[in-house]
Amino acid sequence: MKLKQIEQIEGYRFTLTFENGEIIQADLKALIGSSVVEDALHTARIDPDWGCLEFNRGAADIEPKTLYRYAREASHQQQAA
Repeated sequence: MKLKQIEQIEGYRFTLTFENGEIIQADLKALIGSSVVEDALHTARIDPDWGCLEFNRGAADIEPKTLYRYAREASHQQQAA
């Protein structure tokens, strides 16, 4: 399941669109905060071959299936709060 589109909302919050059409808003700080500082979030891009989310020209990346599972869980937890 590849990532098709990203939009930074604020800080570590992103809107993520996956190839199945699902759109998820999630805070990625717990997932990437130890690898990507807030000042580098603007470097976010989608790797065109792998469909993964990467930062700092690939110095940090998140495999799309991992990102999808994390984003779904984070989104559900936020809705439950």
